[in-house]
Amino acid sequence: MNPVFPELSSLSRVEKLQLIEDLWNKIADTPAALPVLDWQKQELGNRKAEYQQNPAIGSSWEDVKARISQQHG
Repeated sequence: MNPVFPELSSLSRVEKLQLIEDLWNKIADTPAALPVLDWQKQELGNRKAEYQQNPAIGSSWEDVKARISQQHG
């Protein structure tokens, strides 16, 4: 554990997960502060172009959720 926060080691697993969720939510409050790197923009552009050429390669959100539920309960 980070010596700056030794108390983290005393938290339960549930408390640690809650802390992670709280931190992520705080970060997500200001999405503009998170940069999107050039390579990420390029990858998104590539994927969008590929989808536009062949929309059948995509899946609906409902299908994706169903697959995840089947694989991971």
